[in-house]
Amino acid sequence: MSQPTRHPGESRDPRGPLDDFVDPGLRRDDVPQDLESRVIDDHHQAIKLWLRLLACTTRVEAVVRNRLRGEFATTLPRFDLLAQLEREPGGLTMGELSQRLMVTGGNVTGVTDQLEAEGLVKRTPHRSDRRAFSVQLTPAGKRQFRRMAAVHEQWVIELFAGWNADEKAQVYGLLAGLKRHLATVDSGAAKKVKPKEKHG
Repeated sequence: MSQPTRHPGESRDPRGPLDDFVDPGLRRDDVPQDLESRVIDDHHQAIKLWLRLLACTTRVEAVVRNRLRGEFATTLPRFDLLAQLEREPGGLTMGELSQRLMVTGGNVTGVTDQLEAEGLVKRTPHRSDRRAFSVQLTPAGKRQFRRMAAVHEQWVIELFAGWNADEKAQVYGLLAGLKRHLATVDSGAAKKVKPKEKHG
């Protein structure tokens, strides 16, 4: 079996410290289990919707992870970290990266160490906080990310081709409303729910 072509600046081992943190229980070569298989007719509509969203998200992530590994010998966490830095040419602190990626500082440090060793990112003293460092893309990192991002975009377009433009716009708007609602929910306190909705 042929090995994927590696390009300058790419890791010899695409596994990183964020892999298991981001996607626990999913081996890289596995086709993800359809999470909707646990749904029964008596489940609340919200449960059915949640599991359908999870099933679709897990499937999309699995395809992207496998293709990143196969074509670029890299991982989704590494790609996501580079994407955050590409959006902020002035750089981000480790704390800012941790917050944006929603992982611990230790995990971000491990991935950043790898990328720095490969010449894709650099640490520079922070302009206003002498105790902190700012992480930025190097010229090689910019070239590498832009090459991956162009291909990644085509993968995502392919994966969402099951909807036409109007359907995508409708779902996008509906999810915006859900996201606004979730921002108001107290993660530490549960509220009483309405009786089951028996739709679909």
